[in-house]
This record gives sequence, C-alpha cells and structure tokens, in this order.
Amino acid sequence: MLELEEIKLAVIDALEDIKAFDITVMDVRKMTSMTSYMIVASANSSRQAKAVADNVREKLKEKGVPLRGTEGEKEGEWVLVDLGDIVVHVMLPTTRAYYNLEQLWGAADARRKTPGAATA
Repeated sequence: MLELEEIKLAVIDALEDIKAFDITVMDVRKMTSMTSYMIVASANSSRQAKAVADNVREKLKEKGVPLRGTEGEKEGEWVLVDLGDIVVHVMLPTTRAYYNLEQLWGAADARRKTPGAATA
C-alpha cells in the first residue's frame, strides 16, 4: 500500500495528465477526521472534468488505492473523487469561484501548485 505522500503525488500527476489546472493541495488533518487532504483542481469543461476524475480513479486504482466513491459525474461541473485519506474536487472555474472551498477550509494549510513550481 502506498504512503499518504505517494498517493498525494500520484493524484497530482493524474490531474496534470489531463491538463487540470490551478491545483491546490489543502492539509485538513487538523480540521477534520474524515480525510487528510483535499485537492482542488479546475477543468475547462464538464467533459474535461469527467476525464480528469476518470484518470484519477484509474491511475490510483492501478496503484492499489481503494476508491470510496465518486459524485457529480452526471453534471460534470463539480466531480468529487473520494480516496479516503484524500478527497479530490475537479471543478469548472465558475463553480469553483462560487463555492470557494479554499476559503471555506481557510484555516487549512493550503498550497497552490503553479506550473513550473516544485510539487506540493
């Protein structure tokens, strides 16, 4: 079984494979016992959001990480992939701006991954 850090990096790689952007990794361990990290990423369309979520599921399944569930695939504006210790949110920019999860979980240790920056 992969370590938490390895799972986090594998999720980021899977997001980047399908060109998700504006990836933010939030350490929420001090705020909730439900999960350790929330990773939020943007997609340009609902089709891309679904493809990104599918890729996260497939890549992590290949690595033996169990999937707890997926929500929102029908609409595609906000697709959630629950990997237990990591919850991944793939959102359209307008949906992401509206719900503003980063502010909602503002006390979390949030790190925004920008192109060319070291992986969070």
